[in-house]
Amino acid sequence: MIMKSASTDSVDSGRPDHPPFNWPEKPHVKLAPTGADRQLSELESTMQDMVHSFAEKVMRPIGIALDKMTPDEVIAPGSPYWTYLEELKKLEITPKTFMDLSPEERGRLFPIVMEEMGWGDGGLSIIYGACSLPPLMALVFNRTFLIERFPDTLRGCWAITEPDHGSDSLDISRQAFHAQGNYGRPNCVATIRGDKVVLNGQKAAWVSNAPTAEVCVLFCSADTGDGADTQHGVCILVPMDAPGVTRGKPLDKIGQRALPQGEVYFDNVELTTDYLVAGPEDYQRAVYLIHAEANSQMACVWTGAARAAYELAFEYAHQRKQGGVPIIRHQAVAARLFHMYRKVEASRALAQRVALHNHTSEIPSLQSAMAAKVTATQTAFEVASEALQVFGGNGLTKEYQIEKILRDARASMIEDGCNDILALKAGFNMIDPDLF
Repeated sequence: MIMKSASTDSVDSGRPDHPPFNWPEKPHVKLAPTGADRQLSELESTMQDMVHSFAEKVMRPIGIALDKMTPDEVIAPGSPYWTYLEELKKLEITPKTFMDLSPEERGRLFPIVMEEMGWGDGGLSIIYGACSLPPLMALVFNRTFLIERFPDTLRGCWAITEPDHGSDSLDISRQAFHAQGNYGRPNCVATIRGDKVVLNGQKAAWVSNAPTAEVCVLFCSADTGDGADTQHGVCILVPMDAPGVTRGKPLDKIGQRALPQGEVYFDNVELTTDYLVAGPEDYQRAVYLIHAEANSQMACVWTGAARAAYELAFEYAHQRKQGGVPIIRHQAVAARLFHMYRKVEASRALAQRVALHNHTSEIPSLQSAMAAKVTATQTAFEVASEALQVFGGNGLTKEYQIEKILRDARASMIEDGCNDILALKAGFNMIDPDLF
């Protein structure tokens, strides 16, 4: 910040009342929860307060409770999981909520909302994201039938990865494919004949919210008459109660245990082409779009989780005493907290910058969304690990929330695209053909 020096006119008459002379003798800034952020608009501030309250009063306690349950208990009747979904509906923050705003308003508000949700609970935030994707895709591709057929109050899931083709779903252009590789048959195929689509196969056990979803946004290979074409598939919304749709058991995982994940099976599931969001001609556009959206969302969520870890450690460092003083008085702890803080600030800045750019640009930058996701998830894991170190032995116990955030953050580095593959794909996306 550049400040004007005191004018010579005021030297003899005492100190002027402008900065820095009207500061306290020992200047100190107590930052808001979102750090050195810009001044928020009235809408942004109101939404931030509302979602933060929801995150604190609903998400955190429910996330902690679900973390202690078995996967079957999480989705059983009477579980806090169902309470969360009911309370989530009351927020009335849907894809249409954002789409009704201007692109700039949307680009600024979206990361604020998602960071607060991530601060509350990472896994529960992904449930919100999974529920949002089916109506979002219908809105973006302007599919009137699907918008009316699947209201945004339904529980959603996103099925793209397959048992034999996990990261391959990120690489439909085969940029990162091994030169001697053989893709083999896809695990899930949509056969298109006339106005009918028939689905057969399986999606991998990592389909978020699949064990309870009512609608699935499915990405899979397409067969239009010449066999399955892995580079020209379909994006289709599938009612999860359609004949031939079955689900696997929910996964038992190290982290994000509040988020049910499991397989989805399709056995001659027949739908009309009305259910297509994107056919073979639009498939690569749909894959690009959903990964740009999902990676940006992940960046905001896990920035929030990193912030949660930092705040827990910051508070604990003021309470815990060693050597006769609160541990924040020790140089090593103060320095550790500073580095945690700067990482959270950097992650937030990138997540917000990318969200604004992608919501206001004609074509979103996929490499930027991937950069934000990789940065935020890596930051969340690193900050959570450093926070646990501040807690010492206490951080290893279930009594303190920090060990849960560490487990949740570790899962995020594989989720929605393993960070290693995202780096490869983003690197290839950065290639400028005009420079050859």
